[in-house]
Amino acid sequence: MDQLDRLYRTLVQTIRASFPQYLTQPFEVQELYQTILPYRHHRRTLGFDTNQDYEAALLELLAGERGYLIVDERMRDALQRELKTPNPDPAVFREFASAQVSLAHEPLRQAERALESSVRTTETERVPAPAARASGAILHSGPATAAHVASTGEMPRASMPTPAQQRPSGHTPVARPSGARETGMTVTGERGVVVAQNEDCRFCGGRLPTGRHLVFCPHCGQNLTVKHCEACGTELELGWKFCISCGRSVTPG
Repeated sequence: MDQLDRLYRTLVQTIRASFPQYLTQPFEVQELYQTILPYRHHRRTLGFDTNQDYEAALLELLAGERGYLIVDERMRDALQRELKTPNPDPAVFREFASAQVSLAHEPLRQAERALESSVRTTETERVPAPAARASGAILHSGPATAAHVASTGEMPRASMPTPAQQRPSGHTPVARPSGARETGMTVTGERGVVVAQNEDCRFCGGRLPTGRHLVFCPHCGQNLTVKHCEACGTELELGWKFCISCGRSVTPG
């Protein structure tokens, strides 16, 4: 999967989660890069190192590459000419900010099938194996087992370990970082958040699984461990009190 594929797949995920009307309706180019899929909000999900990489992929998408979008013919022709130049200007699509585009039906159908298959695979991987779903008893092995079976006709069961025995050696609880929220999603010592009961994703509004260690929203794929400065848009870690770029005080949570 290259940059254009990642851009398109993230676009479909975001539209499904936050802008479902655009699955069937056209939208303006400027809305695409300012509201639906702005680089500052989706940089980590897209995996682009720079804004220029993002614009280069967006230029291909809006030029009609791989038929992902139904685009304005005048814009398509201009952008395709630009792509053929020795040093294409990746931001030239901004000249067509008011042009309208829409998701092409067949690529959208394929992308949705792939996303649904990915979700099903993830859910399957989370289901414990049959042995793990049993009562938790552990079967003994060796001569003692054979003697027990011979005398009783049953396999012996080991006693369940206590919580203290289950804890790995050297384990210590993770302390709450300074500035973490007292309610709702809690920042953990690892990179992630633990979700409180009835907590919704701040990006798409989807209900988050309670008590799970999360980095990304299971509904829209957005990174839950970051937020953005209200003044300059800089990406910030949860729990930070001030913006690292402009110094503005950050709203808790």
